[in-house]
Parts: sequence; structure tokens; C-alpha cells
Amino acid sequence: MAYIFQGVGTALITPMLDNKIDYISLEKLVKTQLDSGIACLVANGTTGEPSTISDEEKIKIASVVIEIVNKKIPVIVGAGSNSTEHAIRQAIDAKSVGADGLLCVTPYYNKCTQQGLIEHFKSIADQVDLPIIMYNVPSRTGLNMLPETVAKLAGYKGICAIKEASGNISQIMELACISGNDFFLYSGDDGLTYPILTLGGAGVISVASNVIPKYMHEMVDSYFTGNVEKSRNMQLRILPFIKALFLEVNPIPVKCAAKLLGICSDEVRLPLTKCTCESILEKELKNLGLL
Repeated sequence: MAYIFQGVGTALITPMLDNKIDYISLEKLVKTQLDSGIACLVANGTTGEPSTISDEEKIKIASVVIEIVNKKIPVIVGAGSNSTEHAIRQAIDAKSVGADGLLCVTPYYNKCTQQGLIEHFKSIADQVDLPIIMYNVPSRTGLNMLPETVAKLAGYKGICAIKEASGNISQIMELACISGNDFFLYSGDDGLTYPILTLGGAGVISVASNVIPKYMHEMVDSYFTGNVEKSRNMQLRILPFIKALFLEVNPIPVKCAAKLLGICSDEVRLPLTKCTCESILEKELKNLGLL
């Protein structure tokens, strides 16, 4: 099984205006991503605020992104839920509008067992014939997907990769031992992109690339084209900016940064609220020469 993508995949924000999806700004965002060399786009992932977006809105968002991209790069669509049945319905919807793959976060809140995780992901793979990237982000879900669980799922039907955002480097190294020709490891943490690349990672599904797409592309592309030192230095340079992007829960700060750069408004849906760290983000964007 080949990569869905190698390099940077942007976990797209969902622009909003007056509590509605701002499709004009979404189109602008997607076109900027394409022009910046981004390898893949993810619609309706965590950064896209799926918890406060209806299933009907998710289908339209995915359709719009897929239409704009027009097969230039893969479009992965989020299909995560803490209900396996709901996750399958979302996966079927994603396939119906032309998704190239699925990003499926582990179930959250109900905190299933590791066996529950196995059965959850196998059920999705049994029902929908698309490549599946599993997503482990225990800080948000309250549940950690263990490497031995990942190993049992790796290569099952369409299950081809994991987006790992545990922040646990020992666990990440165990996952690197699982990855290979048929199963791939993506960083789910902008700040650990370079270390994960050195462990054989296929790339990053990035929040930061919503606002610094060219930088993120250059950083990761430098690694894959052999300029490892440049990639390392670029990673170190943006650590303060990445830290600022997570001073409040994602996507609040990245939407604020997008507003500062004129990409879209900083509007989010309740219970998320607008950013209180705008001055810090402004400072870091200036440090990167973007303001």
C-alpha cells in the first residue's frame, strides 16, 4: 500500500462568519494551500471544529474542498466519532463526495477498551473502501491508543497509517517500529515534526500550515531531499510560534493568526470563544517576517 501523501497535510480550519460557514474564505484558504506546495488537505478534522458543525455542513465543506482541489492533491476527510455507527455514516458520506481517504480519531468521552478500539476501526474499514488514517490524541479524547493495538490494526483492509499526537516520544518510537511498506506514521504535533521524520515518519498533519504553509512545506521537503540540517533549523526556529498556537485550545489561536494575516475571521462556535493571546501571536508572526 502506497502513501496517501508524503510531506505536509494541512488540517484545515473552517472559516466562519456570522455563525455560518464562510465558503469564500475557505476557497481562498484552499487555493493558497495549493499554491504553497502542500501535499494533502484534511477537511473536518479536529482543527475544523467538527464537534460544532452539523453532518450536513461537513458534507458540503468536504464537497467544496474536493471540488476546488480538483484532484491536484489528495483530500482526506475527518470521520471520527465516539459512536462507531456515526463514524461509519460519516465515512460513507465522505466517500460519496469523492474523498481520497479518511481521518478517524479514536472514540472520545466514553473511553472504550483497547479491544473496543480494534473493533471500532475494523468496523469502519469493513464498511468503507477508502484508506484510513487512525488518529491518536489522548489529550483531547481521554484515551490513549497503545502501540500494540496499532500493530493489530496496521494493514487491515484500508487502515494504512496513524496520526500520532500523544507527545510521548517512547510511544512514537514504538510506532516507528510498526511502520514500513504498508503502514505509515504521521506527526500530529507540529512541534515534533522533525523528530518524527528522523524516525521514518511520512510527514505531518499540521495546524501551523494553515497560516505558514510555504514554511512548513519547505521544512519537511528539505528533510526528504536530504537537507536535514536546514529542516532541523527551521523546526527549531518556529517552536515559539507553535507554542503560541497552543496557548489556548486548537483552533482558537490558529484562527486568530489567520485573522491577523487576512485569511479569514477568527470566529469560532460556542463553546469555543475568541483568542485572548492575540498580542503573543502577533509578536511571533512578526518574528517570522509575516507581519
